[in-house]
Amino acid sequence: MSKTAGEEGITLLEMVCILAIFAILIAVVLPAMPHATTRAGLEAYSMAAASVLKADRNAAIRRGTVVATNLSLTTGTIRSGANGRVVQLPRDVAFHAVLADQCGGQAVGTVILFLPSGMSCGGTIILTRPGIGYEIRVGWLTGGVEIVPANVL
Repeated sequence: MSKTAGEEGITLLEMVCILAIFAILIAVVLPAMPHATTRAGLEAYSMAAASVLKADRNAAIRRGTVVATNLSLTTGTIRSGANGRVVQLPRDVAFHAVLADQCGGQAVGTVILFLPSGMSCGGTIILTRPGIGYEIRVGWLTGGVEIVPANVL
């Protein structure tokens, strides 16, 4: 049916065409948009990293041996020395660490060592996004792991 003078509105066919065009545009544009890590996502990565550290501490005590948690700042990974579990951080999360240079008389580099006594070499892992951040702190005396908000501008 064609419209006559004075009729207003759109037909069902016109509406379907408009919706199809919007669907195509969304399908093309949406994958190109960056998917930033949210506050909750960053907190989840912090808890996953803390979980790996706690598991390595417990394994060191249980096995009576030194267990090393490996940190790779270049690839954004935290790897358990006890079970090989890996926490892979997304590229939009900045990953820094403040670690001891030496522990027990040996150079440690980018690892956090947990000793059979429960102690560790300590260190702080910092995960940040613009405006938000968390520090995962490992105490050297107790080997305890805690997550605290980081001071981020």
